[in-house]
This record gives sequence, structure tokens and C-alpha cells, in this order.
Amino acid sequence: MTEQKNAMRPLTALAVAAALGVGGLGSAQAATDEQMAVAEQYLDEFQPSTLTREEQLEQLEWFIDAAEPFRGMDVDVVSETIATHEYESNVLAEAFSEITGINLNHNLIGEGDVIEALQTEMQSGESIYDGYINDADLIGTHYRYGQVIPLSDYMEGEGSDVTSPYLDLDDFIGLDAVTAPDGKMYQLPDQQFANVYWFRYDWFQREDLQAQFEDIYGYELGVPVNWSAYEDIAEFFTENVDELDGREVYGHMDYGKKDPSLGWRFTDAWLSMAGAGDKGLPNGLPVDEWGIRVEDCHPVGSDVTRGGAVNGPAAVYALTKYIDWLGDYAPPSASGMTFSEAGPVPAQGQIAQQIFWYTAFTASMVEDGLPVVNEDGTPKWRMAPSPHGPYWEEGMKVGYQDIGSWTFFEHADPERRKAAWLYAQFVTSKVVSLKKTHEGLTPIRDSDIMHESMTERAPELGGLVEFYRSPERELWTDTGTNVPDYPRLAQLWWSNVAAAVTGETTPQGAMDNLASEQDRVMERLERAGVQDRCGPRLNEERSAEYWFDQPGAPKPPLDNEKPQGETVPYDDLVASWRESM
Repeated sequence: MTEQKNAMRPLTALAVAAALGVGGLGSAQAATDEQMAVAEQYLDEFQPSTLTREEQLEQLEWFIDAAEPFRGMDVDVVSETIATHEYESNVLAEAFSEITGINLNHNLIGEGDVIEALQTEMQSGESIYDGYINDADLIGTHYRYGQVIPLSDYMEGEGSDVTSPYLDLDDFIGLDAVTAPDGKMYQLPDQQFANVYWFRYDWFQREDLQAQFEDIYGYELGVPVNWSAYEDIAEFFTENVDELDGREVYGHMDYGKKDPSLGWRFTDAWLSMAGAGDKGLPNGLPVDEWGIRVEDCHPVGSDVTRGGAVNGPAAVYALTKYIDWLGDYAPPSASGMTFSEAGPVPAQGQIAQQIFWYTAFTASMVEDGLPVVNEDGTPKWRMAPSPHGPYWEEGMKVGYQDIGSWTFFEHADPERRKAAWLYAQFVTSKVVSLKKTHEGLTPIRDSDIMHESMTERAPELGGLVEFYRSPERELWTDTGTNVPDYPRLAQLWWSNVAAAVTGETTPQGAMDNLASEQDRVMERLERAGVQDRCGPRLNEERSAEYWFDQPGAPKPPLDNEKPQGETVPYDDLVASWRESM
């Protein structure tokens, strides 16, 4: 694939010089001069930037010099397929190759395929790729198995000669997610996006609908603060409004096909949003959003009989509401859709709100001509914090944040790993990061979020800029370090959830089985002794009542799981974000 890509690549001045024997790679200075000329040609592509053009060239010169030992080397890296990584693969990899002389091939595959490749490489010890962009959700896995290089050590030791003095880690907004209990950074954020609440701002602003809603439910139509209000709004648009502008409308959107993506729908903090876990940031302690309890960094159980919360009342409530809303308020086709199939549906103009919506879809939701975009290019929709369930308490995380991060294995070829690390720094550098943010809308640097070009674009992005400028973004976090083996445990979720969706079992039965399966995996890990640090040590089983009597999670059932609905006007919410900046 690399050879084919290189064959299609146009010859640069450097390549021509090498072919003609003029200077060529025999002269480092000549090569650098030619490469600097190529770098300068790319500056227009790398705009806008938080740097001046002179500062961009200065950093590019460092990359050229650092890459000198690796010129001509073929390097393969991989990521999932989203807009940000498509820009990296199609544009930035090409630029990096042209500027540095390293033949960089950035592969794009499905998210599940990335996890499978990682798992295969961990089990075999054989390199498949020289570098991975995988979710920071695997931080607990990487830390415990010891197969991934702690970048904190690498940057000061073996990789110090290829670590940029311009990296500026303090400017990254997601470092907590890639830091393990030992205080070391194991991964480098490349992109991030949150799951938030999405709604039709234009519909919510209509005086006739506001009056109708308040008349029925007794409070104002607005951004739902709790799940009670979300459910009322879903019912209102589906059953009371029913039709707007000649089209049938629905008060909710989701997906329910038996597919691995159904697992992400739940592991991406759905139980935490309901309130199943404990207080604490970035993740609940001792019980996290997966319902796994840890004691002294060791996972001790998922089942309520071991102090976990996977099958506790809050988790069962969360699954029950998911099923009810999918069946009662979403389009009939939603139950047969996967994550990728359901993603474009709100843009078609028939969905009033979505409780679980990823900001990664922002770019596709602001295209000209869509039913959800005004003629002036501004969106008819907005994003806001997701509402929380009745078991949720102040001090808990609010939602999930996907933080795709660079990861490198200990067993990888040291030289190819260095070359891949250079590319990882290039695509996250201030030279290109602001332009990349505009392309994929998955910001990783504070300086990019605060740039004037983002201020100018903010009215077109439905609250994205305001959200990321607000300190509240820190309440959206990735899967934490309680999860000892993400690949093995994550695959248990979708089949169990699907069994409840199809009616094969009850929500309680599905979560009981999930808790049991998770504990069996952790029991095998404990018995095998394959995790040197903080491996599972399962608690002895006790009655659920014993654990319900203890502070925090697992929490006993509430007498009333549907308290009074509560909403807030969107414009007041955004004003509070701006005041807290």
C-alpha cells in the first residue's frame, strides 16, 4: 500500500534533486534546504494557526533535522475512520512524508478493528503497526499489562532525541485521560469529542410549542436537566406535536441493532449518566461508570454481591429507560440501526432531541442545504450538557469524552517507533493543530479553542466552541483506570444489551449476566497473574443488602425514579458558560 501511495505522489524538488544526483541525500544541508522549500510550500495548507508563519517554519525545521536518520524509512500507523483522521491520512501524512522524507502510511479502519489489532499485537508480541491512535479508554489496560511505553519516560529517555521542544504538553486539554495511577502519561491525545445533548433550538423557541408544553407538563420547555424532563419532552414531540411543517417528528433518536457499536452506547458512560457509579473525577471512585469497584487500584468486582454496580438498581434503570425510549419515541427504524447508520438521522430534520449525541458529528450537521441549517449557514440546532438520571449526584462525571490518543508498544522496532513518534508529534503540533481542529472539530489544545478563528466560527457550530471554552468540559471524561482489560470486557456489553432490547431477557437479567461475565474475565486475569500492577483481586460475595447499606455505589433502589422534570433556558445556560470562562 505504501509503494502504491508513493507511486502516485508527485515528485518534489527534493525527489528531483535526488534522482538527478544533485545534492541528494548525500548532503544533509542540501536535503534540508530542499525540504525547507517544500515545508514553505505547505504553509498555506496549515492555516489558520496559532503560530506565525516564521514560527511554523521553525518547528518544521526541527522535524526535518530530527527525521534525518529515518529518511526513506516506511512507517505504518493506524486509526479509526473519522473526519479528523481522514484529514491526517489524506493531507498531513502526505505533508509529513514530503517534508521529512519518511514514507508515512496512515491507515484508516473501523474502531472495532483498531481494538482487534491492538489485542492481537498484545497477545502475539509481533508488530502490526508502528503506532496506534486508540481511545484513552484503554489506559487501565495499558498500565496493567506493561506492554505500552510510558511516554513520560520515553520523552526523557530513549525518545529524547526525537521529542520536540515545542510539544507544549501544558496546552493539551486531555492529559488526565492518558495518565495512569503511577502518574505517568502513557498516550498522547490526538483528537477528542464529547457525547452531549442535541436539540432543535428553533422548535424549542416557538411560543406555541412552549405554551402547549407548559400547559401539559406544568413547567417550561427548555434544555432538560434530568431524565424526567427528557422523557416528557420526548413524549411531547412524539405524541402531542406529532407533525411539524408537514413532516412527522420524533422526540428521541438512538440505535439498537445487535452490533459492537451497541456496546459503546453503554460503556461510554450511560450508567454514570443515570447515576450508577460514585462521585469523583475524572471517574467515580471506588465504583466507576462501568460499575467496576476498585480497592487500592485493584478491581474487586462488577456484581453488586462484590460491591460493584453493573447490575444494581441504577444500572437496570438506565437500561430500562434506553429500551423504553427507543421503542416509544424514536423512529421505528432506529432499533435496527448501528451507530454509524443512526448518526446522520437528526440532520434529516425530523428529530426534536437526542440525549446521547457525539460532537464528532458537528461537521456533518452544518453543511449547506440540510433541513437543520438556516439559509445564512447557522444551525437550527444546539448542543448542551446531557441530562442526568435520578441516581446521579453532584460531584459525579456528567458524560463521556472520546480521546483518541497515540500509543506505542515496548516490543516495536525502536527506529520505526521513533519515526512514528515524530509523526504523532507533527499531527498534534501547533503547526497544524488549529487547521486540523477546523477540519474535524475535535480540539486537543487550549490555544486552538481560544483562537479568534474559532470565535468567528462559533455561531455556525451550535455551542461547540462555548462548550470547549467552558471549564465544565472537564466533567466529560473517558473510561477510567478501573477497567483492567478494555478489549476483553467491552465485547461483553453489546450482546447482553441486545438480549434485553430484543426481549430475550429482562433488563435485570441482562445486567446480571453482564456482571457475572465481567467478573469471570477478571477472575481469569487474577488466576493467570498476567497483570503485574493493580491486577484484579475479586471480593468474596456478600448479600446485595450489605453493599446497599454502605456509602456510595451500589445504590439501593429509589422509591421514585421519576422526580419532577426540570429544564433550563438554553441561552441562560450558555451565558453561565461564558461567565465561568
